[in-house]
Amino acid sequence: MKDKYDALIIGGGITGASTAYHLKKFGLKDVILLERHRPASGGTGKSAAIVRQHYSTELMARLALNSVILFENMNKELNIDNAFYKTGYIMLVPEELMEKAANNLEMQKNVGIETDWLPKSQWKKFVPWLNTKNVSGVIYEPKGGRADPIRVTEGYLKKFTELGGELRTKTFCREIIKESGRVIGVVVDEGIIYSDVVVNAAGPWSKPIAEQAGIELPLKSFREQDTIWESRISGDLPNLSISNAVDSIYFVPQGNKRFLIGKGFPKKYFEVDPYNYKLTADDEFISNIKKIVEDRFPILKDMKLINSYAALYDVTPDWYPFVGKRSSINGYFDANGGSGHGFKIGPAIGCELAKWIINGKTEKDFEKLSFDRIEKKELFEGAYGGNRG
Repeated sequence: MKDKYDALIIGGGITGASTAYHLKKFGLKDVILLERHRPASGGTGKSAAIVRQHYSTELMARLALNSVILFENMNKELNIDNAFYKTGYIMLVPEELMEKAANNLEMQKNVGIETDWLPKSQWKKFVPWLNTKNVSGVIYEPKGGRADPIRVTEGYLKKFTELGGELRTKTFCREIIKESGRVIGVVVDEGIIYSDVVVNAAGPWSKPIAEQAGIELPLKSFREQDTIWESRISGDLPNLSISNAVDSIYFVPQGNKRFLIGKGFPKKYFEVDPYNYKLTADDEFISNIKKIVEDRFPILKDMKLINSYAALYDVTPDWYPFVGKRSSINGYFDANGGSGHGFKIGPAIGCELAKWIINGKTEKDFEKLSFDRIEKKELFEGAYGGNRG
């Protein structure tokens, strides 16, 4: 371990891994990433990992589009297989959201996203397994799908180390060191690591790490439950990643007749201690998911529960991440507050943040993700609320 680094990243999830890799790719010399357990051992590894581009602001739509491009190129760029499954993605839209969805769709097309309404005349052929009750529209993205969050993260970090980056697992960041308005390094069990730049990409644990140095970080840790199910029959099963805004669930085929299913916004959110929370899903949650899914997708009736668990969302006041430099602190960059979007946009976030760190500046729209928006009272507002974006 060196005495000093050009950049130090705290956290080995998707955002930290992408940032570390892109810093080395773009030529920064001495870069180290600290991970308290193993890569993707936090929220990233338990992510539903839906890949979609349906967002209601141009900035997020563009980041999602750029992430899809990065996902598509991972086989060549990172030399990893089976990281991205381009199965396609659909959003089921209820009547009360049709106008907002139509406006978002036009914006996304202008950004360059390949997406459109699926004509009702094609519903029976394209989604024969769908109970269309209360579904007023279906949006289709052919380049959406799902990814393997662990393979993607490990792929970034393997390439990062091949390029000369230093990865330290099982290394707790005990404290960020701040002197005279500047962050100069961190404290680990072995001592102090000095760095010109410190990137706080520790997910739900970013807040306690920042607050130890007197750095304000208004994040809430919400417990997020997911379930894995297996169909008891074969046949024409759902094969697309789905945001079901009618019943507020998300649905991700995993292969081998298995599906990851969770509850989407709106729902009750429960703030928890990121160091001490229930890791299993609630019985009521599981039974509710089963009822909704068997009604919406009748072919999955009597599906079998394989697994259930809980992870964490690190959520900002406006459900958009904190990314980048702050005007009040030198040497410190945020890369946290994924708010349920983290994995989908993580590749592009890391790429843009690396450019910002190296060049000392970024595009005006990306700069809006800075924590400075809190003091400026320039919060984002999504069309659908919560992590729907």
